[in-house]
Amino acid sequence: MLKRFAILPAIAVALTLSQPLHAQDETPSLSTVVANVDGVEITLGHMLVAKATLPQQYQQLPDEVLFPGILDQLVQQTALEQSFEGDLPKRVELSMENERRSLVAGEAIEKILATAVTDEALQAAYDATYANAEPTKEFNASHILVETEEEAKALVEELKGGADFAATAREKSTGPSGPGGGSLGWFGPGAMVPEFETAVATMEAGEISDPVQTQFGWHVIKLNEVRNAEAPAMEDVRTELEQQVRSEAVTAAVDALVADADVNRDGADGIDPSVLSTLTLGE
Repeated sequence: MLKRFAILPAIAVALTLSQPLHAQDETPSLSTVVANVDGVEITLGHMLVAKATLPQQYQQLPDEVLFPGILDQLVQQTALEQSFEGDLPKRVELSMENERRSLVAGEAIEKILATAVTDEALQAAYDATYANAEPTKEFNASHILVETEEEAKALVEELKGGADFAATAREKSTGPSGPGGGSLGWFGPGAMVPEFETAVATMEAGEISDPVQTQFGWHVIKLNEVRNAEAPAMEDVRTELEQQVRSEAVTAAVDALVADADVNRDGADGIDPSVLSTLTLGE
């Protein structure tokens, strides 16, 4: 089983508070040496990296608790590392290779992201999503909800005979919009259940529908108005566009790098995927 030397328990960390910290003559930097174990230096840089890998609940501890705790951990790890004799287990070597691969790949992605978001890229994403897209329709409708198809059919007859829709909705609708005359306000695609949306999309403004069944019951719908949805302002969707641009930039860069690389996956041919569950790393 893979093992990591975990951060000291909270009680052990707290006990180290009694150890005084030595004053520094110079402004601390990443290369500032804070401890030396048999000639192996431990720096503030090592401590900062160790802090960044801690679980969130530990990172929230006060610095005066974290500092001695992390330092003790690194001293102990260094002493343990130096005490090890013999060849490292294969699982440790593989873990170190994967860890380095992951960290360096992460740095490569950071470089891609650093230049991904430009005004030109944001404008192109905005135009593709909104400005140059086909306009979508929004609907303003009212409805009356009842339990049975027979009730709905009777309502259609009343309404087509001249009954006031809002007054009828307030009197007979079982839905939450009933007290408001059945008004649903403006809504766009995806806002309503499919059966309701399909019915509305086929109606003309001012038209009253035949009974429409959904999971909520039977509806009689009146389509009040139809309009084309206005595109949002760039600033209103800037955060979403930035995320989109970053994601697309990373995907494009990775795809290009893999396409340009000399990749040969022949070694994986014929291997049963279940080997991931049956093959063990050993101790």
